[in-house]
Order: sequence, then C-alpha cells, then structure tokens
Amino acid sequence: MTEDLPRWSVTDLHESIDSRSFVGAMEQLGANITRLVNRFDSGNVRSIESRPVTEADGDLADELISGYNDAAAELELLFYFAYSFVSTDSRNDQAQAALSEISDQQARLGPLDARLADWVASLGVAELATVSEQVADHVGPLGRLAARTDHQLTELEENLAAELHITGSGSWGRLQRDVTSQLTTGVAMPNGDIETMSMPAVRGLATSADPAVRRAAFDAELQAWPTVATPVAAAMNSIKGEANTLNRRRAWDSPLDVSLFGNAVSRPTFDAMHEAVTDSLPDFHRWMKIKAKIHEQAGEPSNGEGLAWWDLVAPLPNAGHAVSWDDGIATVRNAFSEYSPQLGGLVDRALDEHWIDAPPADGKTGGAFCAPFLDGRSLILLNWSGSAESTQTTAHELGHAYHNTTLAGRTALQRDLPMALAETASIFCETLVVESGLTQVSGAERLALLDVDLQGANQVVVDIRSRFLFETEVFARRQRRVLGADEMNDLMNACQLEAYGDGLDQSTAHPYMWLLKPHYYGSHFYNWPYTYGLLFGLGLFARYQDDPDRFRSGYDDLLSRAGMDNAETLGQSFGLDVTDTAFWVASLDVLRARIDEYERLAGELDLLP
Repeated sequence: MTEDLPRWSVTDLHESIDSRSFVGAMEQLGANITRLVNRFDSGNVRSIESRPVTEADGDLADELISGYNDAAAELELLFYFAYSFVSTDSRNDQAQAALSEISDQQARLGPLDARLADWVASLGVAELATVSEQVADHVGPLGRLAARTDHQLTELEENLAAELHITGSGSWGRLQRDVTSQLTTGVAMPNGDIETMSMPAVRGLATSADPAVRRAAFDAELQAWPTVATPVAAAMNSIKGEANTLNRRRAWDSPLDVSLFGNAVSRPTFDAMHEAVTDSLPDFHRWMKIKAKIHEQAGEPSNGEGLAWWDLVAPLPNAGHAVSWDDGIATVRNAFSEYSPQLGGLVDRALDEHWIDAPPADGKTGGAFCAPFLDGRSLILLNWSGSAESTQTTAHELGHAYHNTTLAGRTALQRDLPMALAETASIFCETLVVESGLTQVSGAERLALLDVDLQGANQVVVDIRSRFLFETEVFARRQRRVLGADEMNDLMNACQLEAYGDGLDQSTAHPYMWLLKPHYYGSHFYNWPYTYGLLFGLGLFARYQDDPDRFRSGYDDLLSRAGMDNAETLGQSFGLDVTDTAFWVASLDVLRARIDEYERLAGELDLLP
C-alpha cells in the first residue's frame, strides 16, 4: 500500500515553505547575490585586454570564486527545498511561487559565470593559478568556463538571455511538468472496473504481471495523452526554437556540440560510442523477439514476431510476483554491502533520515530523480510500482546519492557534474545489484533477473537511441518551422522504427513518448549520457572485478572529481580509453553475452515455441 511507503522530509532545513527561516534565507540569498554582482562590477570582472596577472588579481579571484561558490550552493539548496514540494504536488501554488522567485535569483547569478569565464580567459587560467589558491583548486571547471567564451554573447546579451529564460523556455518547461503531472485517466481493468489513476501510476502498470492490465494501461495512455498534446507541443516548439536561436548567435555548429561540451565529452569519444551502439541494435532486436516468443508461448496475445510495446518492461510470465518495498530495499542493501560497508550503510541512512519519497500520487512528477541536499544527504524521488524494475531504479537513484556523499566536500563549481559523468555511480550501483543477484540464482529465477537487467539495457541503448534521433530531427525541422503534435507523433514513430526495428511490433509503437519525457523540456540531448553512463559503468565494473581492492581505493576520488575533469581524463585514471570504439564494444559484449544466456535458458526451460 502506498501509505506504507516512505515519504521524504526537508524540515531539518526549514519547517515549511512559509516558515520564517525560509523567507529569511530567501532574503539573504538575494542580498548575497546583490553584493556579489556589485563586487563583479567594482572589480571590472568581465572581458578585458590580456595582460600579466598581479597579486591583486589573485586576491580578487579568491574573493569572487569563494563568493560565487557560496551563493550557488545556497541557491541550489533553496531550489531543491522548494522543488521537494512542487515535485510531489505540482498544485502547491505557494511552492510554485517560491520556485519562481528562486528562478529570478538564478537569472541574476547565472550571468556571473559568463563574466567570470570572460575574465579568466582574458588573464589565463594557468597564469591566475600562480597567484590564486581558489583558481588553482578550480583549474578544471575554470578551464571549461574559459573555453566557453568562444560561444558567449556580449555581457548585456547574456544578461538578457538569462532573464528571458524565466518567461521563455523555463516557463514552457514548467507547463509541460504541470500538465503531465496533473493528468489523470480511467483504466479499464480486466474485472470491468474503471479505475481513475494519475499518469505515473498508469505508467507503473507496465510492470504488472497481468498482460490484460498492461494492455489496459497502454490503451489508457493513448487515450489520455492526446488531450494535452497541443499545449505540450507548443512547449516543445518554444524550447527548441529558443535553443536554436541562442545556439546560432553563440556560434555553435549544432545543438549536439553544445551537449557534448556541457558533458565534457569529446566528439571522438561520442562517435566511438555511437558507432558501437548502432552496431549493437540487431542484438537487442533479437532479445526483444525472444522475449515476445516467451510471452506468446505462455498464451498471451501476439500480433506478430516483435514485442508489443506494453510488454517491453513486463515481467516474464509466471515470474511476475510483486516485490514488496522491504524486499526491494533488502535486495539493494545486500548488494551494496557486498561492495563495501559504507555503500551498504547508505541505504539505512537514506531511510532513517527520510531522503526518499516513494509512492506514486496525483500531481507528482513521473519517473525518478536524485537531488543533492543538505550535509551530503540527497532527496530521492521514486514512483514505486512493486516490481523488480522498481528495485533497479531504487539502486540507480541511491547510486546518485552515494555520489553526492563523495561531493559533499567539493565547492559548487567543483561539483557541477556533466550528465554523462553524473551517471557513473548510479549505473555502477545498478550493476552491483544485477551481478549480486546472478550469483545467487539459477534456472527460471536467473532468467527472470536477466530479463529485468536486459529490459533496462534495452531502454538505455535502444529507446534512448530513438530519443536521440527524434530530438536531432526536431531541432533540424524547428530551424524552418513549427511542428504540430501530429507531426511529432509521426516523427516519434519513425524514430522508434529505426531504433527498435523488427524487435518491436511496430503496430503497438508509442507515438506520445515525446510528450511525457521531461528531459526534452528541461535540457537538450539529455538522454545519450545515460547510454554513456551504462557502458562506462560496465567498463568500470570490469575493472572492479579485475582488482576489487585497488578499485575501491580510487573509486570515491574518481566520483568526487567528476565535475573537475573531462570524460577522457576520468577514463584514463582507470586505464580506460573512451575514445576507442573497442572499449564501447567490450561493454556491449557484456550485454550480448547476457542476451545469449537469456536465449539459452529460455530454451532449456521450454519457454520458446
């Protein structure tokens, strides 16, 4: 029951969204940012003529970087405090208003990093590091900021862009979140009842053991999403149109280049991964067809050779018993403890300190996330559906939380994680749970665990491939004109056909995936970093298996440096060459081997026709 699931608490920071301490903290944040802006102005911190650095430059850099880090950390904390209310109830107008005020402060602070970038680039990061302790401690982040100056507008234009973001793409993104989180629909259950449910709960039925329930939930989705397709399509057009305009004026060659730069991943590294992923798609198509045959052999309805959409994350027939919250948490705790007592202890700390909000609810944000919060703790949002897949999601988000503990001693600039590198710990922790489970089971239980693992890999490799193709084409078409909701549906179907191929029964494709994924509306090319994280995490796990003690001795430091180094440097620290296609092929070979074993076990258990 949902009332038995944990809910998070943020009262250790402020009692409520209208508490005197929160109001005071908001006022203090505004005052601190005002002082910081004034100091940037009085110090003429902006693009200047190149000249030799002085001791005074070092003192100013120390003051400004320290002040910026403090203000950014304070702003982040207040943002997630307010968002903890909005993400669990988007109808909370008071919290929505607080988020709006925080967005205004973000618009004031944001341009300062552009000014800092210009100033540092003018004087030189290496040169400033000789006279500034703060610069020396932030060489990596400041180096990336300095490199960004080739793609910055003028100071006034960057200020204007930051302010217009609030009423532009920021507001459109909020519209998508509010509309989709507040949508409810009736699900025609097999017993004849019509159950009205929130969309996160409806989507959670995709993991039901009952094929009729899964199909009913899918049908309910396809009836509900069109009712909000027009405003959400307007949001997509506005957000991608704004990005195209800014990218053009900032002299970026493509939106993907912006994403690669922001993720500290080079084009050669991305291309190597992309090539390996493309070559692996037929292997995943084969897995989907095997899974489809298993469901068909069990007497479930089948339209053809490919897997129906509503069966993509379904449990295997006769293996779909519900997972209780206690059992799911125990699975994660045990796997984490096999790695280290510290990682295992994180699970109990998260429960004892009320980090987790697990039950689905009307008005709650769909999916899952983990956000840094106070004193090394995190906020973990789940939509627990009582499935093995939910257990894996819990492990994933707790992996992010562990990463956050390693970043607790870093400054705001040092812990500004690129998405591709932020997924390292989460995927590694998922892998720990899978590998732990595989060592303990055989036969039908082993097949069921492999099924859950390959479901997740299929989503991260194949479905994210479809999302990448979709977003690439949306950006290209949006250069010319506005796209309607029907066109987005057709484009989504075409991209799913290219990515899923004959592994999916294309008559059951999901044309509204563009509408419900918040990633399109809060960032750009947000999803490929998950593929990077999965495959990089598998490479790291191979290193862990080779020499567990050596790996543990360096792992936490690697995580703590994820915001300070680029992807290639972090890979090299563990002897991994991420620019080499062979590295990505080797990670995908792990998944190919699991597909082979999946097929073998299904045959041995007489589950195939």
